[in-house]
Amino acid sequence: MEGKRSTPTPSDLIQKIREFSRSILVDLCNGRSPVIFINKFRTYCKNSAENCFCSSNVPVGAKVLTLRKQPHAHRIDVLLRVLLIVQQLLQENKHASKRDIYYTYPSVFSDQSVVDRAINDICIVLKCSRHNLNVVSVAKGLVMGWVRYSEGGKKFDCISSPNTAQPVPVQVEDVQDILSFAEYILVVEKESVFQRLANDKFCSLNRCIVITGRGYPDVPTRRFLRLLAEKLHIPVYCLVDSDPYGFDILATYRFGSLEMAYDVEFLCVPNICWLGAFTSDYEKFALPSQCLLPLTTEDKNKIEALLQRCYLQHEEPHWRLELQRMQEKGVKFEIEALSVNSLSFLTKEYLPSKIQCMSQLVR
Repeated sequence: MEGKRSTPTPSDLIQKIREFSRSILVDLCNGRSPVIFINKFRTYCKNSAENCFCSSNVPVGAKVLTLRKQPHAHRIDVLLRVLLIVQQLLQENKHASKRDIYYTYPSVFSDQSVVDRAINDICIVLKCSRHNLNVVSVAKGLVMGWVRYSEGGKKFDCISSPNTAQPVPVQVEDVQDILSFAEYILVVEKESVFQRLANDKFCSLNRCIVITGRGYPDVPTRRFLRLLAEKLHIPVYCLVDSDPYGFDILATYRFGSLEMAYDVEFLCVPNICWLGAFTSDYEKFALPSQCLLPLTTEDKNKIEALLQRCYLQHEEPHWRLELQRMQEKGVKFEIEALSVNSLSFLTKEYLPSKIQCMSQLVR
Protein backbone atom coordinates (compact mmCIF):
# COMPACT_ATOMS: atom_id res chain seq x y z
CA MET A 1 0.00 0.00 0.00
CA GLU A 2 2.93 2.32 -0.31
CA GLY A 3 2.45 5.51 -2.31
CA LYS A 4 -0.79 6.95 -3.59
CA ARG A 5 -3.30 4.19 -4.13
CA SER A 6 -5.13 3.91 -7.44
CA THR A 7 -8.89 3.36 -7.52
CA PRO A 8 -9.65 -0.25 -8.50
CA THR A 9 -12.50 -1.11 -10.86
CA PRO A 10 -15.13 -3.74 -9.96
CA SER A 11 -13.56 -6.14 -12.45
CA ASP A 12 -10.15 -5.62 -10.83
CA LEU A 13 -11.58 -6.45 -7.41
CA ILE A 14 -13.49 -9.50 -8.66
CA GLN A 15 -10.25 -10.82 -10.16
CA LYS A 16 -8.41 -10.24 -6.87
CA ILE A 17 -11.18 -12.01 -4.95
CA ARG A 18 -10.95 -15.01 -7.26
CA GLU A 19 -7.16 -15.18 -6.93
CA PHE A 20 -7.37 -14.87 -3.15
CA SER A 21 -10.06 -17.59 -2.93
CA ARG A 22 -8.15 -19.85 -5.31
CA SER A 23 -4.99 -19.65 -3.18
CA ILE A 24 -6.96 -20.73 -0.10
CA LEU A 25 -8.57 -23.59 -2.00
CA VAL A 26 -5.20 -24.80 -3.30
CA ASP A 27 -3.80 -24.88 0.24
CA LEU A 28 -6.78 -26.85 1.53
CA CYS A 29 -6.63 -29.34 -1.36
CA ASN A 30 -2.97 -29.94 -0.59
CA GLY A 31 -3.59 -30.50 3.11
CA ARG A 32 -2.09 -27.19 4.18
CA SER A 33 -3.60 -24.58 6.46
CA PRO A 34 -4.10 -21.31 4.55
CA VAL A 35 -2.07 -18.42 5.88
CA ILE A 36 -3.59 -14.97 5.47
CA PHE A 37 -1.57 -11.82 6.14
CA ILE A 38 -3.59 -8.77 7.21
CA ASN A 39 -1.31 -5.73 7.14
CA LYS A 40 -1.59 -3.40 10.11
CA PHE A 41 -1.64 0.38 9.68
CA ARG A 42 -1.68 3.23 12.17
CA THR A 43 -2.31 6.95 12.22
CA TYR A 44 -0.20 7.56 15.31
CA CYS A 45 2.12 5.96 17.84
CA LYS A 46 3.29 6.88 21.32
CA ASN A 47 6.92 7.42 20.42
CA SER A 48 8.55 10.82 20.66
CA ALA A 49 8.61 12.94 17.53
CA GLU A 50 12.29 12.11 16.96
CA ASN A 51 11.66 8.34 16.96
CA CYS A 52 8.37 8.36 15.05
CA PHE A 53 8.13 6.83 11.60
CA CYS A 54 4.35 6.79 11.31
CA SER A 55 2.88 6.72 7.83
CA SER A 56 -0.65 5.64 6.98
CA ASN A 57 0.63 4.34 3.62
CA VAL A 58 3.20 1.97 5.09
CA PRO A 59 2.15 -1.13 7.08
CA VAL A 60 3.60 -1.64 10.55
CA GLY A 61 3.64 -5.40 10.64
CA ALA A 62 0.84 -7.84 9.91
CA LYS A 63 -1.68 -10.06 11.62
CA VAL A 64 -1.14 -13.67 10.49
CA LEU A 65 -4.33 -15.76 10.37
CA THR A 66 -4.24 -19.55 10.23
CA LEU A 67 -6.79 -22.34 10.65
CA ARG A 68 -4.60 -23.89 13.33
CA LYS A 69 -5.96 -21.40 15.87
CA GLN A 70 -9.68 -21.52 16.65
CA PRO A 71 -10.20 -17.73 16.96
CA HIS A 72 -8.36 -17.29 13.65
CA ALA A 73 -10.49 -19.99 12.04
CA HIS A 74 -13.66 -18.11 12.97
CA ARG A 75 -12.20 -14.83 11.70
CA ILE A 76 -11.29 -16.49 8.39
CA ASP A 77 -14.77 -18.02 8.18
CA VAL A 78 -16.36 -14.59 8.64
CA LEU A 79 -13.95 -12.97 6.17
CA LEU A 80 -14.76 -15.53 3.46
CA ARG A 81 -18.52 -15.24 4.01
CA VAL A 82 -18.37 -11.44 3.74
CA LEU A 83 -16.06 -11.73 0.75
CA LEU A 84 -18.63 -13.90 -1.01
CA ILE A 85 -21.29 -11.23 -0.44
CA VAL A 86 -18.94 -8.51 -1.70
CA GLN A 87 -18.22 -10.50 -4.84
CA GLN A 88 -21.94 -10.82 -5.49
CA LEU A 89 -22.47 -7.08 -4.98
CA LEU A 90 -19.71 -6.26 -7.44
CA GLN A 91 -20.92 -8.75 -10.03
CA GLU A 92 -24.52 -7.49 -9.85
CA ASN A 93 -23.57 -3.80 -9.42
CA LYS A 94 -25.61 -3.59 -6.23
CA HIS A 95 -24.95 -1.97 -2.85
CA ALA A 96 -25.51 -3.16 0.70
CA SER A 97 -25.02 -1.68 4.15
CA LYS A 98 -22.89 -3.24 6.85
CA ARG A 99 -26.13 -4.05 8.66
CA ASP A 100 -27.50 -5.81 5.58
CA ILE A 101 -24.40 -7.98 5.55
CA TYR A 102 -24.69 -8.77 9.26
CA TYR A 103 -28.19 -10.15 8.83
CA THR A 104 -27.11 -12.62 6.14
CA TYR A 105 -25.46 -14.81 8.81
CA PRO A 106 -26.43 -13.36 12.24
CA SER A 107 -25.82 -16.64 14.08
CA VAL A 108 -22.28 -16.86 12.67
CA PHE A 109 -21.37 -13.19 12.93
CA SER A 110 -22.91 -12.78 16.42
CA ASP A 111 -22.08 -9.05 16.52
CA GLN A 112 -21.89 -6.14 14.07
CA SER A 113 -18.29 -5.43 15.06
CA VAL A 114 -17.29 -8.83 13.66
CA VAL A 115 -18.61 -7.82 10.24
CA ASP A 116 -16.96 -4.39 10.50
CA ARG A 117 -13.59 -6.00 11.16
CA ALA A 118 -14.04 -8.40 8.24
CA ILE A 119 -14.82 -5.49 5.90
CA ASN A 120 -11.68 -3.68 7.06
CA ASP A 121 -9.66 -6.89 6.58
CA ILE A 122 -10.99 -7.24 3.03
CA CYS A 123 -10.16 -3.61 2.21
CA ILE A 124 -6.59 -4.20 3.38
CA VAL A 125 -6.20 -7.48 1.48
CA LEU A 126 -7.67 -6.02 -1.74
CA LYS A 127 -6.01 -2.59 -1.26
CA CYS A 128 -9.18 -0.57 -1.67
CA SER A 129 -11.70 1.59 0.20
CA ARG A 130 -14.97 0.36 1.65
CA HIS A 131 -17.08 2.09 -1.00
CA ASN A 132 -15.11 0.23 -3.71
CA LEU A 133 -16.68 -2.95 -2.32
CA ASN A 134 -20.18 -1.50 -2.82
CA VAL A 135 -20.58 -1.55 0.97
CA VAL A 136 -22.23 1.67 2.09
CA SER A 137 -22.89 3.34 5.42
CA VAL A 138 -26.13 5.10 6.23
CA ALA A 139 -24.92 8.69 6.47
CA LYS A 140 -25.87 10.50 9.67
CA GLY A 141 -24.18 13.79 8.76
CA LEU A 142 -25.97 16.99 7.75
CA VAL A 143 -24.96 19.86 5.47
CA MET A 144 -26.34 23.33 4.72
CA GLY A 145 -25.11 26.55 3.15
CA TRP A 146 -23.72 27.83 -0.11
CA VAL A 147 -23.20 24.64 -2.09
CA ARG A 148 -24.93 22.82 -4.92
CA TYR A 149 -24.08 19.35 -6.25
CA SER A 150 -25.52 16.22 -7.81
CA GLU A 151 -25.34 12.63 -6.60
CA GLY A 152 -26.18 9.82 -8.96
CA GLY A 153 -28.09 12.17 -11.24
CA LYS A 154 -30.13 13.73 -8.39
CA LYS A 155 -29.53 17.43 -7.72
CA PHE A 156 -29.10 18.88 -4.23
CA ASP A 157 -29.40 22.67 -4.05
CA CYS A 158 -28.53 24.02 -0.61
CA ILE A 159 -27.98 27.51 -2.03
CA SER A 160 -31.69 28.10 -2.70
CA SER A 161 -32.38 27.53 1.02
CA PRO A 162 -28.99 27.91 2.79
CA ASN A 163 -30.31 27.37 6.33
CA THR A 164 -32.11 24.11 5.58
CA ALA A 165 -30.34 20.87 6.48
CA GLN A 166 -29.70 18.26 3.82
CA PRO A 167 -28.34 14.76 4.51
CA VAL A 168 -24.72 14.17 3.60
CA PRO A 169 -24.54 12.04 0.41
CA VAL A 170 -24.02 8.32 1.00
CA GLN A 171 -22.21 7.51 -2.24
CA VAL A 172 -19.72 10.36 -2.23
CA GLU A 173 -17.87 8.95 -5.24
CA ASP A 174 -21.01 9.75 -7.29
CA VAL A 175 -21.03 13.43 -6.27
CA GLN A 176 -20.49 15.71 -9.27
CA ASP A 177 -21.03 19.26 -10.52
CA ILE A 178 -20.10 20.91 -7.22
CA LEU A 179 -20.85 24.63 -7.26
CA SER A 180 -20.21 26.87 -4.29
CA PHE A 181 -19.98 30.56 -3.40
CA ALA A 182 -18.80 29.80 0.13
CA GLU A 183 -15.82 31.54 1.68
CA TYR A 184 -15.18 28.76 4.21
CA ILE A 185 -16.48 25.44 5.57
CA LEU A 186 -17.51 25.22 9.23
CA VAL A 187 -17.61 21.75 10.82
CA VAL A 188 -19.54 21.57 14.10
CA GLU A 189 -19.41 18.65 16.47
CA LYS A 190 -23.09 18.09 17.15
CA GLU A 191 -26.55 18.57 15.80
CA SER A 192 -27.74 20.94 18.54
CA VAL A 193 -25.13 23.51 17.50
CA PHE A 194 -25.93 22.90 13.83
CA GLN A 195 -29.61 23.65 14.58
CA ARG A 196 -28.67 26.82 16.50
CA LEU A 197 -26.82 28.05 13.40
CA ALA A 198 -29.82 27.15 11.22
CA ASN A 199 -32.27 28.93 13.54
CA ASP A 200 -30.13 32.06 13.55
CA LYS A 201 -29.85 31.92 9.72
CA PHE A 202 -26.09 31.84 10.03
CA CYS A 203 -25.57 30.77 6.42
CA SER A 204 -27.72 33.62 5.10
CA LEU A 205 -25.54 36.11 6.92
CA ASN A 206 -22.24 34.33 6.21
CA ARG A 207 -21.23 32.77 2.90
CA CYS A 208 -20.23 29.39 4.25
CA ILE A 209 -21.00 25.68 4.27
CA VAL A 210 -21.85 24.08 7.61
CA ILE A 211 -21.43 20.34 8.22
CA THR A 212 -22.01 18.17 11.27
CA GLY A 213 -21.23 14.51 11.79
CA ARG A 214 -23.53 14.45 14.85
CA GLY A 215 -20.69 13.47 17.15
CA TYR A 216 -17.97 11.13 15.95
CA PRO A 217 -18.23 11.44 12.17
CA ASP A 218 -19.15 8.50 9.99
CA VAL A 219 -17.32 7.60 6.79
CA PRO A 220 -19.66 9.41 4.34
CA THR A 221 -19.39 12.66 6.34
CA ARG A 222 -15.60 12.47 6.41
CA ARG A 223 -15.38 11.60 2.72
CA PHE A 224 -17.78 14.39 1.75
CA LEU A 225 -15.85 16.95 3.79
CA ARG A 226 -12.60 15.75 2.23
CA LEU A 227 -14.14 16.08 -1.25
CA LEU A 228 -15.36 19.64 -0.61
CA ALA A 229 -11.99 20.67 0.84
CA GLU A 230 -10.19 19.30 -2.24
CA LYS A 231 -12.57 20.79 -4.80
CA LEU A 232 -13.26 24.23 -3.30
CA HIS A 233 -9.83 25.18 -1.86
CA ILE A 234 -11.34 27.27 0.94
CA PRO A 235 -10.55 27.27 4.69
CA VAL A 236 -12.06 24.52 6.84
CA TYR A 237 -12.79 25.37 10.49
CA CYS A 238 -13.90 22.99 13.24
CA LEU A 239 -15.95 23.83 16.35
CA VAL A 240 -16.11 21.21 19.13
CA ASP A 241 -16.85 21.10 22.85
CA SER A 242 -14.04 22.04 25.19
CA ASP A 243 -13.55 18.50 26.46
CA PRO A 244 -11.32 15.54 25.52
CA TYR A 245 -14.02 13.87 23.43
CA GLY A 246 -14.60 17.02 21.39
CA PHE A 247 -10.86 17.14 20.82
CA ASP A 248 -10.83 13.49 19.73
CA ILE A 249 -13.58 14.26 17.18
CA LEU A 250 -11.46 17.13 15.84
CA ALA A 251 -8.47 14.77 15.60
CA THR A 252 -10.60 12.23 13.71
CA TYR A 253 -11.40 14.81 11.03
CA ARG A 254 -7.77 15.96 10.86
CA PHE A 255 -5.83 12.71 11.16
CA GLY A 256 -8.36 9.92 10.66
CA SER A 257 -9.28 7.02 12.94
CA LEU A 258 -7.03 4.17 14.00
CA GLU A 259 -9.67 1.60 12.96
CA MET A 260 -9.53 2.80 9.35
CA ALA A 261 -5.88 3.84 9.25
CA TYR A 262 -5.46 1.98 5.96
CA ASP A 263 -7.81 4.52 4.30
CA VAL A 264 -6.64 7.76 5.91
CA GLU A 265 -5.48 9.10 2.55
CA PHE A 266 -9.12 9.41 1.46
CA LEU A 267 -10.72 10.36 4.77
CA CYS A 268 -8.61 12.94 6.61
CA VAL A 269 -8.74 16.72 6.07
CA PRO A 270 -5.15 17.98 6.55
CA ASN A 271 -6.01 21.69 6.31
CA ILE A 272 -8.77 21.73 8.96
CA CYS A 273 -8.25 24.44 11.61
CA TRP A 274 -9.40 24.22 15.22
CA LEU A 275 -11.70 27.21 15.76
CA GLY A 276 -12.71 26.41 19.34
CA ALA A 277 -13.91 25.95 21.93
CA PHE A 278 -10.71 26.52 23.86
CA THR A 279 -10.22 26.27 27.61
CA SER A 280 -9.27 29.96 27.66
CA ASP A 281 -12.66 30.90 26.14
CA TYR A 282 -14.52 30.58 29.43
CA GLU A 283 -12.39 33.40 30.86
CA LYS A 284 -12.26 35.42 27.64
CA PHE A 285 -16.05 35.37 27.25
CA ALA A 286 -16.81 35.54 30.99
CA LEU A 287 -18.69 32.27 31.41
CA PRO A 288 -20.02 31.85 34.96
CA SER A 289 -18.61 29.01 37.04
CA GLN A 290 -21.94 27.15 36.79
CA CYS A 291 -21.16 26.52 33.10
CA LEU A 292 -17.96 24.68 33.93
CA LEU A 293 -17.75 21.00 34.76
CA PRO A 294 -14.82 19.30 36.50
CA LEU A 295 -12.89 16.77 34.47
CA THR A 296 -13.79 13.24 35.47
CA THR A 297 -11.26 10.46 35.99
CA GLU A 298 -12.27 9.15 32.57
CA ASP A 299 -11.69 12.59 31.05
CA LYS A 300 -8.25 12.82 32.62
CA ASN A 301 -7.28 9.38 31.34
CA LYS A 302 -8.53 10.33 27.89
CA ILE A 303 -6.42 13.50 27.88
CA GLU A 304 -3.32 11.54 28.95
CA ALA A 305 -3.83 9.13 26.07
CA LEU A 306 -4.39 11.95 23.57
CA LEU A 307 -1.25 13.81 24.67
CA GLN A 308 0.86 10.75 23.85
CA ARG A 309 -0.17 10.70 20.17
CA CYS A 310 2.89 11.48 18.07
CA TYR A 311 1.10 13.69 15.52
CA LEU A 312 0.32 16.26 18.22
CA GLN A 313 4.03 16.70 18.79
CA HIS A 314 5.27 17.06 15.23
CA GLU A 315 2.22 18.30 13.27
CA GLU A 316 -0.06 20.28 15.59
CA PRO A 317 1.99 21.23 18.67
CA HIS A 318 -0.29 24.19 19.47
CA TRP A 319 -3.24 21.78 19.69
CA ARG A 320 -1.24 19.82 22.25
CA LEU A 321 -0.67 22.99 24.26
CA GLU A 322 -4.42 23.67 24.33
CA LEU A 323 -5.05 20.13 25.54
CA GLN A 324 -2.46 20.61 28.28
CA ARG A 325 -4.22 23.82 29.36
CA MET A 326 -7.46 21.87 29.69
CA GLN A 327 -5.61 19.31 31.80
CA GLU A 328 -4.08 22.00 34.01
CA LYS A 329 -7.35 23.90 34.55
CA GLY A 330 -9.23 20.67 35.27
CA VAL A 331 -12.50 21.88 33.74
CA LYS A 332 -14.55 21.40 30.58
CA PHE A 333 -17.60 23.03 29.01
CA GLU A 334 -19.98 22.57 26.11
CA ILE A 335 -20.35 24.95 23.19
CA GLU A 336 -23.96 25.57 24.27
CA ALA A 337 -22.63 27.18 27.47
CA LEU A 338 -21.92 30.27 25.38
CA SER A 339 -25.69 30.78 25.24
CA VAL A 340 -25.56 31.96 28.84
CA ASN A 341 -24.87 35.44 27.43
CA SER A 342 -27.68 35.22 24.83
CA LEU A 343 -29.12 32.52 22.60
CA SER A 344 -27.54 34.12 19.53
CA PHE A 345 -24.18 34.90 21.14
CA LEU A 346 -22.58 31.93 19.38
CA THR A 347 -23.63 33.02 15.90
CA LYS A 348 -23.47 36.79 16.24
CA GLU A 349 -20.36 37.29 18.34
CA TYR A 350 -18.33 34.17 19.11
CA LEU A 351 -18.07 32.63 15.65
CA PRO A 352 -17.57 35.91 13.71
CA SER A 353 -14.77 36.98 16.07
CA LYS A 354 -13.09 33.57 15.91
CA ILE A 355 -13.32 33.36 12.11
CA GLN A 356 -12.03 36.91 11.66
CA CYS A 357 -9.09 36.15 13.93
CA MET A 358 -8.36 32.87 12.12
CA SER A 359 -8.57 34.45 8.67
CA GLN A 360 -6.00 37.07 9.70
CA LEU A 361 -3.64 34.34 10.90
CA VAL A 362 -3.74 32.43 7.62
CA ARG A 363 -3.15 35.48 5.40
